[in-house]
Amino acid sequence: MPTLLLVRHGRSTANTAGILAGWTPGVELDDTGRAQAAALADRLAPVPLVQAVSSPLERCRQTLEPLLTARPELAGPERGGAAPGEPALDERLGECHYGEWTGRPLAELAKEPLWRTVQDHAAAAAFPGGESLRELSHRTVDAVREWNEKIAAEHGEDAVWIACSHGDVIKAVVADALGLHLDHFQRINVDPCSVTAIRYTARRPFVLRMGDTGDLASLAPRPAAHPGPAGASGDAVVGGSTGSA
Repeated sequence: MPTLLLVRHGRSTANTAGILAGWTPGVELDDTGRAQAAALADRLAPVPLVQAVSSPLERCRQTLEPLLTARPELAGPERGGAAPGEPALDERLGECHYGEWTGRPLAELAKEPLWRTVQDHAAAAAFPGGESLRELSHRTVDAVREWNEKIAAEHGEDAVWIACSHGDVIKAVVADALGLHLDHFQRINVDPCSVTAIRYTARRPFVLRMGDTGDLASLAPRPAAHPGPAGASGDAVVGGSTGSA
């Protein structure tokens, strides 16, 4: 089966404001996020990608723009995009539906009783007016599996494809690949514009990189002011951290 490169979007205005953006429209990359997106295209230059897929949200589409400008063959109508230069969009790879938590400061949400459930017993966490983390996991893993089958059929078992998504989405996919119970997915950290690489096979997935912000050349197929992930409290940042930049 193909290798999936899961990219978290670059740093956004909501990240730097400490807001849980969710599906709020108009949340874009900040200056650092745009620089991260530009650097991503260079980091991926050695990797022979065959397809680009994105969450529908602006910050993910903006993250892929420099890559698709450099490699337009990855997008466009023939790849499922609505227009030339646009990636295929899949709502199943969109951000968690946080319901009534959407748009609220993370510092405020950390005082809610539900916060402890999200941190310590994610499989039981359901956001009021939104979805549960179990539902998030099911839809995202289903999306990845379906895309893997489609890409393998069109491009072969050694194909490499890229999907731009969100912190909690990527953590859920990684937890599935590692065989971790969803209750443990907060142990996984995914910085802005990091790349997580998972090679799927008939027997099991292999997690090749996780939250990588450095050189990606070895992923090419071989011949034949907010708390970070490990702050004093030990709590993970819901929605994803702001990274080290």
